[in-house]
Amino acid sequence: MSAATSHPLASRLAAEGLSASEWGNGPGYTYAAHRHAYDKVLVARAGSITFHLTELGRDVELLSGERLELPADTLHGATVGAQGVICLEAHASAGSLGPAPLHLTQGW
Repeated sequence: MSAATSHPLASRLAAEGLSASEWGNGPGYTYAAHRHAYDKVLVARAGSITFHLTELGRDVELLSGERLELPADTLHGATVGAQGVICLEAHASAGSLGPAPLHLTQGW
């Protein structure tokens, strides 16, 4: 079992039928704005990352233990926080999530 699949946060996703993979980046790394044809669930396992939801005019800082749900076709970019980030990411069919991005804190 990999570290990603054995982590308690990955187990929580698996209980919802979501299979997570893990990725990470160093401090200050940026992702240009882009879209996906699928729904995406992200959980910060360590560190932080700020997602830039430009069409919605807001940013969402995802801290360790928090979750962000991005429906398909949501324009988003991101900037990794000062300590870097390790995220768990799961994909679902377009339309599986609600109609708007949802940021869930520790209690999800």
